[in-house]
Amino acid sequence: MPAYLSPGVYVEEVPSGSAPIAGVSTSVAAFIGVVPDNVEMPPRADAPGAKYTVAPAGVPQLVTNWSEFTRKFGAAPTDAQGVTETNVLARAVRGFFDNGGSRCWVARVASTAAPADKDPDLIDASLAAFAAIDEISLVAAPLLSDDGVRVKAIQERLLAHCEKLGDRVAILDSPREITGDLTASNILKLRNSDYGAYYFPWIDVRGDGAYAPPSGHIAGVYARVDATRGVHKAPANEAIRGAFGVRYRVSKELHDGLNPVGINVIRPFGNTVKIWGARTLADKNQAAQKDFVYVNVRRLFAFLRESLQDGTGWVVFEPNTPDLWARITRNVRAFLTTVWQSGALFGTTADEAFVVKCDAENNPPELRDLGQVVIEIGVAVTKPAEFVIFRLTQKAGG
Repeated sequence: MPAYLSPGVYVEEVPSGSAPIAGVSTSVAAFIGVVPDNVEMPPRADAPGAKYTVAPAGVPQLVTNWSEFTRKFGAAPTDAQGVTETNVLARAVRGFFDNGGSRCWVARVASTAAPADKDPDLIDASLAAFAAIDEISLVAAPLLSDDGVRVKAIQERLLAHCEKLGDRVAILDSPREITGDLTASNILKLRNSDYGAYYFPWIDVRGDGAYAPPSGHIAGVYARVDATRGVHKAPANEAIRGAFGVRYRVSKELHDGLNPVGINVIRPFGNTVKIWGARTLADKNQAAQKDFVYVNVRRLFAFLRESLQDGTGWVVFEPNTPDLWARITRNVRAFLTTVWQSGALFGTTADEAFVVKCDAENNPPELRDLGQVVIEIGVAVTKPAEFVIFRLTQKAGG
């Protein structure tokens, strides 16, 4: 206790014991792709005659701009090279940065000699390394392959990775070539999951029929929308920069059969290529998935989950008393109020948009004896206006 001896005003600094909850980043991507050991590396500016060394396989590298990617994973592909298995990762990462991405982790696979379902060590090692990087929120594996079994095996691993962690979403590419009609059964070969978003078709990245998987570009669009509108805005009706066309043009009639099962179609509108779908692969008939049909809803919940987890660490080992419950409630309500004010939650007032309960009713003695404090939160999320319907009639007397 300080001593106060003379009259006056005294200002003291005291620890608050709690800190406001800050929203976490939602647009850090992770890419897995092929970069051979003998890739051509760019020359070093600081050492004439020397070249950069390719990053080790299976070890994620932080990349924050295109130049940094080339220094770690090889020289930029030239137009003469087209789209090849060894440069499709580079084109995806370039598409990520061109469309608004600013931060990603990249892990390379050195060879595709064996299918991933036969030799999964490098894929699984990369995903295990990604699991330890908490800031990742988007995962993709852009591959140039007609081996449907191999691609499906890799995509299944991406889904399992995202489902296990619960804080990220997989952006999945359709096959380049579709055998038969453009039906959902011919395009989509994966299981249902509300942690995956599936995109069709491939995009032309040069304007001359050089088609590449769109996942890298789409991850960049996610990042751009997050920055300009917020994670609650569906990443759809958005232009894909660097896309000059599509492998397959989809009519509205064909689209009617794809959208309900979660195939997000990429379509040209005039001179612009746009993402024209915002669904996950969720099964609307499954209770655990039906609330997460839209990718922005799944990503908003991931954002809320991570923000609450990161922002309430101060609670651990505090005395489990009504005073603690009140402090938790104040912190969580203050955070959710900012989320509501951003437009992410539905309601004309904060009380309509969310509810926070942490009191004696949901923290009875038997739970406190187990060392638990329970906070129940309900949120009213905003859903995208996917179907805009005008009902037009004739006015009497016209």
